[in-house]
Amino acid sequence: MRSFFFLLPVALIAGFLWKPVKVADESDVKSIQEAATTFLGSLEEAQRTKAALPYDGTDRTKWAFIPLETRKGMPLMDMSEGQKAKALLLLRSIVSQTGFEKSRKIMDLENVLRQLEGPNSHQRRNPEKYYFTVYGKPSATSPWGVSIEGHHLSLNFVLDGGKIVDSTPQFFASNPATLRDNYGERFPKDLRVLKLEEQLAFELVRSLNEEQKKVAVIAEKAPNEIRWAAEIQPHQDPLRGIPVSKFDANQKQKLKDLIKVYSDSMRSEVAIERWKLLEGAGFDGIHFAWAGAMEPGIGHYYTVQGPTFLIEFVNTQADAAGNPANHIHCVWHDMQGDFNLPIGK
Repeated sequence: MRSFFFLLPVALIAGFLWKPVKVADESDVKSIQEAATTFLGSLEEAQRTKAALPYDGTDRTKWAFIPLETRKGMPLMDMSEGQKAKALLLLRSIVSQTGFEKSRKIMDLENVLRQLEGPNSHQRRNPEKYYFTVYGKPSATSPWGVSIEGHHLSLNFVLDGGKIVDSTPQFFASNPATLRDNYGERFPKDLRVLKLEEQLAFELVRSLNEEQKKVAVIAEKAPNEIRWAAEIQPHQDPLRGIPVSKFDANQKQKLKDLIKVYSDSMRSEVAIERWKLLEGAGFDGIHFAWAGAMEPGIGHYYTVQGPTFLIEFVNTQADAAGNPANHIHCVWHDMQGDFNLPIGK
Protein backbone atom coordinates (compact mmCIF):
# COMPACT_ATOMS: atom_id res chain seq x y z
CA MET A 1 0.00 0.00 0.00
CA ARG A 2 1.39 3.32 -1.06
CA SER A 3 0.91 6.57 0.86
CA PHE A 4 1.12 10.17 -0.27
CA PHE A 5 2.36 13.04 1.86
CA PHE A 6 1.77 16.76 1.93
CA LEU A 7 4.56 18.96 3.26
CA LEU A 8 3.77 21.92 5.46
CA PRO A 9 6.53 24.55 5.77
CA VAL A 10 7.28 25.99 9.22
CA ALA A 11 9.52 29.03 9.20
CA LEU A 12 12.33 28.81 11.72
CA ILE A 13 15.10 31.25 12.55
CA ALA A 14 17.65 28.74 11.29
CA GLY A 15 15.70 27.66 8.22
CA PHE A 16 12.77 25.38 7.57
CA LEU A 17 11.31 22.25 9.09
CA TRP A 18 9.11 20.10 6.83
CA LYS A 19 6.22 18.43 8.60
CA PRO A 20 4.76 15.48 6.65
CA VAL A 21 1.00 15.07 6.88
CA LYS A 22 -0.51 11.83 5.66
CA VAL A 23 -3.36 12.24 3.22
CA ALA A 24 -4.87 9.30 1.38
CA ASP A 25 -3.77 5.78 0.65
CA GLU A 26 -4.04 4.79 -3.00
CA SER A 27 -6.56 2.09 -2.06
CA ASP A 28 -8.90 4.85 -0.81
CA VAL A 29 -9.28 6.49 -4.22
CA LYS A 30 -12.99 6.96 -4.93
CA SER A 31 -15.04 7.87 -7.97
CA ILE A 32 -14.80 11.54 -8.87
CA GLN A 33 -18.41 12.20 -7.93
CA GLU A 34 -17.99 10.50 -4.56
CA ALA A 35 -14.70 12.30 -3.89
CA ALA A 36 -16.24 15.69 -4.71
CA THR A 37 -19.30 15.02 -2.57
CA THR A 38 -17.13 13.85 0.33
CA PHE A 39 -14.90 16.91 0.05
CA LEU A 40 -17.82 19.34 0.04
CA GLY A 41 -19.46 17.48 2.91
CA SER A 42 -16.36 17.90 5.06
CA LEU A 43 -16.48 21.69 4.86
CA GLU A 44 -18.12 24.15 7.21
CA GLU A 45 -20.89 26.28 5.72
CA ALA A 46 -18.69 29.36 5.27
CA GLN A 47 -16.02 27.25 3.59
CA ARG A 48 -18.58 25.62 1.31
CA THR A 49 -19.74 28.98 0.00
CA LYS A 50 -16.22 29.44 -1.35
CA ALA A 51 -15.71 25.89 -2.62
CA ALA A 52 -19.13 25.33 -4.23
CA LEU A 53 -19.95 27.71 -7.09
CA PRO A 54 -22.62 27.66 -9.84
CA TYR A 55 -21.81 25.64 -12.93
CA ASP A 56 -23.18 28.36 -15.19
CA GLY A 57 -21.39 31.20 -13.39
CA THR A 58 -18.56 33.24 -14.86
CA ASP A 59 -16.01 31.94 -12.34
CA ARG A 60 -15.86 28.51 -13.98
CA THR A 61 -14.02 29.80 -17.03
CA LYS A 62 -11.56 31.99 -15.14
CA TRP A 63 -8.09 30.49 -14.92
CA ALA A 64 -4.63 31.80 -14.10
CA PHE A 65 -1.25 30.36 -13.19
CA ILE A 66 0.56 33.41 -11.81
CA PRO A 67 0.81 34.12 -8.05
CA LEU A 68 -2.35 35.91 -6.91
CA GLU A 69 -3.43 37.34 -3.57
CA THR A 70 -6.53 35.18 -3.69
CA ARG A 71 -8.46 32.98 -6.11
CA LYS A 72 -11.86 31.41 -6.55
CA GLY A 73 -12.41 28.34 -4.42
CA MET A 74 -11.24 27.04 -1.05
CA PRO A 75 -7.47 26.94 -0.41
CA LEU A 76 -5.70 24.09 1.34
CA MET A 77 -4.16 26.59 3.78
CA ASP A 78 -7.63 27.31 5.24
CA MET A 79 -8.60 23.66 5.68
CA SER A 80 -8.24 21.26 8.58
CA GLU A 81 -5.98 18.25 8.11
CA GLY A 82 -8.97 16.02 7.37
CA GLN A 83 -10.35 18.48 4.84
CA LYS A 84 -6.96 18.72 3.12
CA ALA A 85 -6.86 14.94 2.81
CA LYS A 86 -10.29 14.92 1.16
CA ALA A 87 -9.33 17.76 -1.18
CA LEU A 88 -6.20 15.93 -2.27
CA LEU A 89 -8.21 12.75 -2.68
CA LEU A 90 -10.45 14.67 -5.09
CA LEU A 91 -7.34 15.68 -7.03
CA ARG A 92 -6.11 12.08 -7.02
CA SER A 93 -9.50 10.85 -8.21
CA ILE A 94 -9.71 13.19 -11.20
CA VAL A 95 -6.19 12.75 -12.66
CA SER A 96 -3.85 9.82 -13.22
CA GLN A 97 -1.22 8.71 -10.74
CA THR A 98 1.33 10.56 -12.91
CA GLY A 99 -0.80 13.70 -12.95
CA PHE A 100 -1.25 13.56 -9.19
CA GLU A 101 2.46 13.24 -8.47
CA LYS A 102 3.28 16.00 -10.95
CA SER A 103 0.71 18.30 -9.35
CA ARG A 104 2.01 17.59 -5.85
CA LYS A 105 5.61 18.28 -6.86
CA ILE A 106 4.59 21.60 -8.43
CA MET A 107 2.90 22.56 -5.16
CA ASP A 108 5.95 21.45 -3.20
CA LEU A 109 8.26 23.60 -5.34
CA GLU A 110 6.80 26.64 -3.59
CA ASN A 111 8.97 25.53 -0.65
CA VAL A 112 12.06 25.84 -2.85
CA LEU A 113 10.98 29.29 -4.02
CA ARG A 114 10.61 30.32 -0.37
CA GLN A 115 14.21 29.32 0.27
CA LEU A 116 15.52 31.03 -2.85
CA GLU A 117 13.55 34.25 -2.42
CA GLY A 118 13.81 34.65 1.36
CA PRO A 119 11.42 35.50 4.21
CA ASN A 120 9.56 38.23 2.31
CA SER A 121 8.14 35.58 -0.05
CA HIS A 122 6.62 33.30 2.62
CA GLN A 123 3.08 34.57 2.08
CA ARG A 124 3.36 34.56 -1.71
CA ARG A 125 5.13 31.21 -2.02
CA ASN A 126 2.84 28.97 -0.03
CA PRO A 127 2.60 25.25 -0.93
CA GLU A 128 -0.91 25.24 0.54
CA LYS A 129 -2.15 28.20 -1.50
CA TYR A 130 -3.93 25.92 -3.95
CA TYR A 131 -7.66 26.35 -4.39
CA PHE A 132 -10.30 23.65 -4.89
CA THR A 133 -13.64 24.47 -6.49
CA VAL A 134 -16.69 22.38 -7.43
CA TYR A 135 -19.14 23.90 -9.93
CA GLY A 136 -22.73 22.75 -9.66
CA LYS A 137 -23.87 19.63 -7.84
CA PRO A 138 -21.81 16.46 -8.38
CA SER A 139 -24.16 14.30 -10.43
CA ALA A 140 -24.28 11.28 -12.72
CA THR A 141 -26.92 12.86 -14.93
CA SER A 142 -26.19 16.59 -15.32
CA PRO A 143 -23.04 18.64 -16.04
CA TRP A 144 -20.81 19.85 -13.23
CA GLY A 145 -17.17 20.82 -12.90
CA VAL A 146 -14.01 20.87 -10.82
CA SER A 147 -10.94 23.09 -10.80
CA ILE A 148 -7.69 22.86 -8.83
CA GLU A 149 -5.52 25.94 -9.18
CA GLY A 150 -2.66 27.93 -7.74
CA HIS A 151 0.76 29.19 -8.79
CA HIS A 152 1.97 27.11 -11.74
CA LEU A 153 -1.00 24.75 -11.70
CA SER A 154 -4.42 25.03 -13.33
CA LEU A 155 -6.53 21.91 -13.88
CA ASN A 156 -10.09 22.28 -15.15
CA PHE A 157 -12.71 19.59 -15.67
CA VAL A 158 -16.29 19.21 -16.81
CA LEU A 159 -18.21 16.02 -16.07
CA ASP A 160 -21.48 14.87 -17.58
CA GLY A 161 -23.22 11.51 -17.64
CA GLY A 162 -20.79 10.20 -15.04
CA LYS A 163 -17.65 10.84 -17.09
CA ILE A 164 -15.13 13.60 -17.81
CA VAL A 165 -16.17 15.34 -21.04
CA ASP A 166 -13.50 18.05 -20.96
CA SER A 167 -10.20 18.35 -19.09
CA THR A 168 -8.82 21.64 -20.34
CA PRO A 169 -7.09 23.97 -20.03
CA GLN A 170 -4.47 21.66 -18.50
CA PHE A 171 -1.56 23.78 -17.28
CA PHE A 172 1.64 22.70 -15.50
CA ALA A 173 4.77 24.74 -14.79
CA SER A 174 8.02 24.41 -12.90
CA ASN A 175 10.37 26.96 -11.33
CA PRO A 176 13.14 25.94 -11.19
CA ALA A 177 12.79 23.58 -14.12
CA THR A 178 15.97 21.84 -12.98
CA LEU A 179 17.17 22.15 -9.39
CA ARG A 180 20.78 23.34 -9.44
CA ASP A 181 21.34 22.57 -5.75
CA ASN A 182 20.04 20.20 -3.09
CA TYR A 183 17.11 21.66 -1.13
CA GLY A 184 16.42 18.67 1.09
CA GLU A 185 15.15 15.13 0.72
CA ARG A 186 12.11 16.16 -1.29
CA PHE A 187 14.12 18.46 -3.55
CA PRO A 188 17.40 16.81 -4.60
CA LYS A 189 19.81 18.40 -7.02
CA ASP A 190 18.87 17.81 -10.68
CA LEU A 191 15.18 17.15 -9.90
CA ARG A 192 13.12 17.98 -13.01
CA VAL A 193 9.36 17.93 -12.47
CA LEU A 194 8.64 18.44 -16.19
CA LYS A 195 11.67 16.57 -17.47
CA LEU A 196 10.06 14.60 -20.30
CA GLU A 197 8.09 17.57 -21.64
CA GLU A 198 11.45 19.20 -22.35
CA GLN A 199 13.80 16.28 -22.98
CA LEU A 200 11.67 14.50 -25.61
CA ALA A 201 11.11 17.75 -27.49
CA PHE A 202 14.86 18.39 -27.62
CA GLU A 203 15.38 14.87 -28.96
CA LEU A 204 12.76 15.43 -31.64
CA VAL A 205 13.97 18.81 -32.88
CA ARG A 206 17.60 17.64 -32.92
CA SER A 207 16.60 14.63 -35.04
CA LEU A 208 15.33 16.88 -37.84
CA ASN A 209 17.50 17.29 -40.91
CA GLU A 210 18.29 20.73 -42.28
CA GLU A 211 15.41 20.75 -44.75
CA GLN A 212 12.95 19.77 -42.00
CA LYS A 213 14.32 22.45 -39.67
CA LYS A 214 13.73 25.13 -42.30
CA VAL A 215 10.01 24.39 -41.98
CA ALA A 216 9.80 23.45 -38.29
CA VAL A 217 11.75 26.40 -36.85
CA ILE A 218 9.46 29.42 -36.88
CA ALA A 219 11.73 31.92 -35.09
CA GLU A 220 15.31 32.24 -33.92
CA LYS A 221 14.18 33.63 -30.59
CA ALA A 222 11.62 31.98 -28.32
CA PRO A 223 8.58 34.00 -27.18
CA ASN A 224 8.40 35.06 -23.56
CA GLU A 225 5.16 33.24 -22.78
CA ILE A 226 2.56 30.83 -24.07
CA ARG A 227 -0.20 32.43 -26.12
CA TRP A 228 -3.66 33.19 -24.76
CA ALA A 229 -2.70 32.77 -21.11
CA ALA A 230 -5.82 33.08 -18.92
CA GLU A 231 -8.09 33.52 -21.94
CA ILE A 232 -11.24 31.40 -22.04
CA GLN A 233 -10.37 29.86 -25.41
CA PRO A 234 -7.30 29.52 -27.63
CA HIS A 235 -7.47 31.30 -30.97
CA GLN A 236 -7.99 29.39 -34.20
CA ASP A 237 -4.76 30.52 -35.84
CA PRO A 238 -3.22 28.65 -38.80
CA LEU A 239 -1.08 25.63 -37.95
CA ARG A 240 2.61 26.48 -37.68
CA GLY A 241 5.74 24.47 -38.37
CA ILE A 242 6.22 21.13 -40.06
CA PRO A 243 3.46 18.56 -40.63
CA VAL A 244 4.00 15.06 -39.28
CA SER A 245 3.65 13.74 -42.84
CA LYS A 246 7.21 15.09 -43.40
CA PHE A 247 8.62 13.01 -40.50
CA ASP A 248 10.28 9.63 -40.78
CA ALA A 249 9.02 6.71 -38.69
CA ASN A 250 11.43 7.38 -35.82
CA GLN A 251 10.46 11.06 -35.64
CA LYS A 252 6.76 10.17 -35.68
CA GLN A 253 7.32 7.87 -32.71
CA LYS A 254 9.23 10.60 -30.84
CA LEU A 255 6.31 12.96 -31.35
CA LYS A 256 3.83 10.33 -30.15
CA ASP A 257 5.97 9.83 -27.04
CA LEU A 258 5.96 13.59 -26.41
CA ILE A 259 2.18 13.92 -26.81
CA LYS A 260 1.72 10.93 -24.51
CA VAL A 261 3.59 12.71 -21.72
CA TYR A 262 0.85 15.35 -21.69
CA SER A 263 -2.12 13.03 -22.16
CA ASP A 264 -0.89 10.58 -19.51
CA SER A 265 -1.34 13.18 -16.77
CA MET A 266 -5.07 12.56 -17.15
CA ARG A 267 -7.10 9.47 -16.23
CA SER A 268 -6.75 6.62 -18.71
CA GLU A 269 -10.22 7.08 -20.20
CA VAL A 270 -9.46 10.77 -20.85
CA ALA A 271 -6.10 9.97 -22.43
CA ILE A 272 -7.70 7.28 -24.63
CA GLU A 273 -10.40 9.69 -25.80
CA ARG A 274 -7.80 12.36 -26.63
CA TRP A 275 -5.90 9.89 -28.80
CA LYS A 276 -9.06 8.74 -30.55
CA LEU A 277 -9.85 12.34 -31.44
CA LEU A 278 -6.37 13.30 -32.64
CA GLU A 279 -5.93 10.10 -34.68
CA GLY A 280 -9.44 10.43 -36.10
CA ALA A 281 -8.53 13.92 -37.29
CA GLY A 282 -5.38 12.53 -38.93
CA PHE A 283 -2.06 12.08 -37.13
CA ASP A 284 -0.03 13.07 -40.20
CA GLY A 285 -1.75 16.46 -40.24
CA ILE A 286 -0.43 17.43 -36.80
CA HIS A 287 2.20 20.20 -36.93
CA PHE A 288 5.33 20.63 -34.82
CA ALA A 289 6.91 24.08 -34.50
CA TRP A 290 10.04 25.21 -32.66
CA ALA A 291 11.51 28.60 -31.73
CA GLY A 292 14.76 29.51 -29.98
CA ALA A 293 17.75 27.44 -28.94
CA MET A 294 18.09 23.67 -29.26
CA GLU A 295 20.03 23.30 -26.04
CA PRO A 296 19.22 23.88 -22.36
CA GLY A 297 19.90 27.18 -20.65
CA ILE A 298 18.86 29.33 -23.60
CA GLY A 299 15.24 30.25 -24.31
CA HIS A 300 13.28 27.65 -26.27
CA TYR A 301 9.67 27.03 -27.22
CA TYR A 302 7.54 24.56 -29.13
CA THR A 303 3.98 23.80 -30.15
CA VAL A 304 2.32 20.58 -31.20
CA GLN A 305 -1.05 21.21 -32.79
CA GLY A 306 -3.75 19.35 -34.68
CA PRO A 307 -7.43 20.00 -35.34
CA THR A 308 -8.43 18.72 -31.88
CA PHE A 309 -5.66 19.86 -29.54
CA LEU A 310 -2.82 22.29 -28.92
CA ILE A 311 0.27 21.72 -26.79
CA GLU A 312 2.40 24.75 -26.06
CA PHE A 313 5.68 24.82 -24.11
CA VAL A 314 7.99 27.71 -23.24
CA ASN A 315 11.20 27.91 -21.22
CA THR A 316 12.66 31.41 -21.46
CA GLN A 317 12.45 32.91 -17.97
CA ALA A 318 15.25 32.69 -15.42
CA ASP A 319 14.58 30.68 -12.28
CA ALA A 320 14.40 32.25 -8.82
CA ALA A 321 18.17 31.92 -8.44
CA GLY A 322 18.86 33.74 -11.71
CA ASN A 323 19.75 30.72 -13.88
CA PRO A 324 18.62 31.55 -17.43
CA ALA A 325 15.89 29.59 -19.22
CA ASN A 326 15.12 27.40 -16.22
CA HIS A 327 11.41 28.11 -15.74
CA ILE A 328 8.87 26.05 -17.74
CA HIS A 329 5.26 26.79 -18.63
CA CYS A 330 3.27 24.24 -20.64
CA VAL A 331 -0.38 23.76 -21.53
CA TRP A 332 -2.80 21.44 -23.36
CA HIS A 333 -5.84 23.10 -24.95
CA ASP A 334 -8.90 21.50 -26.51
CA MET A 335 -9.15 23.07 -29.97
CA GLN A 336 -12.83 22.15 -30.03
CA GLY A 337 -13.25 24.37 -26.98
CA ASP A 338 -11.89 24.47 -23.43
CA PHE A 339 -14.29 24.21 -20.46
CA ASN A 340 -16.58 22.10 -22.68
CA LEU A 341 -17.62 25.26 -24.49
CA PRO A 342 -17.49 25.72 -28.26
CA ILE A 343 -14.69 27.95 -29.50
CA GLY A 344 -15.92 31.53 -29.48
CA LYS A 345 -18.14 31.11 -26.42
